[in-house]
Amino acid sequence: MKNNLKILMAASEMAPLAKVGGLADVVGSLPLALARLNCDIRVIIPKYGSIDEKKYKLKKILAAVKITSAGQEVKINLWQAKINNLSIYLIDCPKYFGKKEIYLIDNDSERFLFFSLAILEVLPKIKFKPDIIHCHDFHTALIPNLLKARQNPYFKNTKTLYTIHNLNHQGKSEIKILSTGNLNKNSLKSLSEDAQDGDINFMAQGIISSNLINTVSPTYAKEITTSVYGAGLERVIRQNQNKISGILNGIDMNFFDPVKDKYIKQNYTLKTLDKKAENKLALQKQLRLKQNKNLPLAGLVSRLVWQKGLELFTKEAAQLPCQFVFLGAGEKKYENQLKDLAKKYPDKISTQITFDIKLAQQIYAASDIFLMPSRFEPCGLGQMIAMRYGTVPLVRATGGLADTVNKKVGFSFSDFSPSAFTNTLKQALNLYYKKPRKWRKMQKRGMKKDFSWDKSAKEYLKLYHQLLKN
Repeated sequence: MKNNLKILMAASEMAPLAKVGGLADVVGSLPLALARLNCDIRVIIPKYGSIDEKKYKLKKILAAVKITSAGQEVKINLWQAKINNLSIYLIDCPKYFGKKEIYLIDNDSERFLFFSLAILEVLPKIKFKPDIIHCHDFHTALIPNLLKARQNPYFKNTKTLYTIHNLNHQGKSEIKILSTGNLNKNSLKSLSEDAQDGDINFMAQGIISSNLINTVSPTYAKEITTSVYGAGLERVIRQNQNKISGILNGIDMNFFDPVKDKYIKQNYTLKTLDKKAENKLALQKQLRLKQNKNLPLAGLVSRLVWQKGLELFTKEAAQLPCQFVFLGAGEKKYENQLKDLAKKYPDKISTQITFDIKLAQQIYAASDIFLMPSRFEPCGLGQMIAMRYGTVPLVRATGGLADTVNKKVGFSFSDFSPSAFTNTLKQALNLYYKKPRKWRKMQKRGMKKDFSWDKSAKEYLKLYHQLLKN
């Protein structure tokens, strides 16, 4: 199978240049893994005001490119960065991307539609003709529409793959926004049908107009066909189900590595797993919890939002023979819920309302159990990172959590209820206390799992080849 494919990955964020969430991690890691498989892959993102030109050695490669948008002439520049020999292009348009923030409240649909239009304008100028444009989430969902409506012969053989990271962010916008991409509701049948309810849904357009679609786990690909997980788009998804598949995200196996993690107190390996306990003692001391290496510690590192199922953690769970550490920030009601529990049980619960990479690593390494009781989880990375550190995940069986956590490596429950969560935690603690040898085997099986991006990249490569056959 020849892998000299030309791929353009188009996204709103990419680590380390511009990051808000997990999308940036995917776009920062997957292209590097695909390059190792001999793909000619380039990435394109907006040039936000927060991106440091000197730090990333940005070079301006095109200046004052004129783009007609909504009847107006807009000038843009194109910059290039190289990270690990990967070419990254940045669309420079101060009108839309001059601010430091990646996402704005008022006009994101307009901003990212302009970005999508600009991509198709600059590619012929840099003489890069992609076999596939790989679009991510609603921000680049209208690229397939633009390709169909414009019928530019340069892109005659270009196919599109559309990746859904989170179906809940759909980019609903007023119909008039289409003019930013020189489109209107009559440009395509899918747009005129979408416009009948008074708005345009970017996510829906990406699903309808792209050649293939994938989500970031196989189970999430099935779940979004239902009303429970479809976020109002389940009908559109079912109509396009034949072109949807799921590929698990990976994690950075070099960064998340207990053997060389610089943030943790004591490094350890599969063979020296006993040393893991030193991290628990250090974290207990740091967070002023009772120091006892035999007392199980359950950790949670998360955004504190509705999706994450935090209300399942009740007083009954808090009273179990276990310590808890919570790290994250988000909605005030969840922050207050976890702070109140820490006040009530100061000797056994620590709540840290912040985002702290160093502390997150210390929690992964120190904990015996890692909690992810999510309502829904397109992929989830926490459970994979936890297993890498010999920490046993306890998850709700949804999305990527269901795909990665089985009875051999962790604990899971289906019913979204406090009793289901608490009973599963009781089961985990029972095994921890009464069957330490079984517990150790579970830890080791988790540590041996391959969650590398190389594995995921091979799955994406299969999808790319499938696209070009069709």
